[in-house]
Amino acid sequence: MGRMMALRAHARGGPEVLAYESAPWPTVGAGDVLVSVDAAAITFDELSWPETWVVGGVDRTPVIPSHEFSGVVVALGDGATGLSVGDEVFGLVPFDRDGAAAEYVSVPATSVSARPRTVSHVVAAAAVLPALTAWEALVDHAAVEPGQRVLVHGGAGGVGSFLVQLATALGASVTSTVRTRDVEYVRALGAERVINTEQESLNAETGVFDVVIDAVGRDVPEALFAALRRGGRLITLQEPPSAEMADKYGVTALFFIVTAERVRLARLAAMIDGGKLKVAVAATFPLAEGRAAYESGAFRRLHPGKTVLIVRF
Repeated sequence: MGRMMALRAHARGGPEVLAYESAPWPTVGAGDVLVSVDAAAITFDELSWPETWVVGGVDRTPVIPSHEFSGVVVALGDGATGLSVGDEVFGLVPFDRDGAAAEYVSVPATSVSARPRTVSHVVAAAAVLPALTAWEALVDHAAVEPGQRVLVHGGAGGVGSFLVQLATALGASVTSTVRTRDVEYVRALGAERVINTEQESLNAETGVFDVVIDAVGRDVPEALFAALRRGGRLITLQEPPSAEMADKYGVTALFFIVTAERVRLARLAAMIDGGKLKVAVAATFPLAEGRAAYESGAFRRLHPGKTVLIVRF
């Protein structure tokens, strides 16, 4: 088995435990493909997720982080279909497996699709998780239809920016909450109305939205429940919402963990290539500086979008 360079952690912790080092090539199981990674996008919170470190009570260390990638297929496992060696692809590694902050990653073939070709590997990698999350929230869970009113709480964030664009593309009328510095950015993404939370209250409108999506954080403000019409839907992305609040306001509230499917990735690639989705990249770091990339999450965000590791220049 060959060796590769990778970003690895041998003990549970934050960015300080990450080391750029030699590691064995990943095993290519049945139904998997081996991808030579060109770029890998990171999620700052992933080092705090339990499944990053332990699966079924078993310690996973040493672990390789980063689950969104763009690269080239170099080998196929038994039963892997729909892909060929040499295909340029992007996809999502399951969160309980070693990730793509490495020269090679093994991933289920069903979690990979032909990448968008009008953008770079860096941009393709940056789109994977936020765009998949936005698609699943709006299409699968909220069933957004043309003419519906959608409120995106936090429209300038990694997922929020895709929620605004995708809801607009689906024909919805989109309102988004933002901070002052992001007002023009979110308007340019297609939001019809912007609520600047530094100047006006989230309570400005009650009982008017068909769908509300919280792309901000763990504590869902009561105002988001109140903003919905009775029978409306609240989707949260961080943790399950309060059933008590949902009952109080007569709404459906749900939480989900995103999954990758080839057909969804292919649709997103087509939307990116068709100019319907703009993908923001906040910063790039070479893989060798992966620890610094994760450390950068502690600093104030200067630019919207994902932070991406460049594996092959």
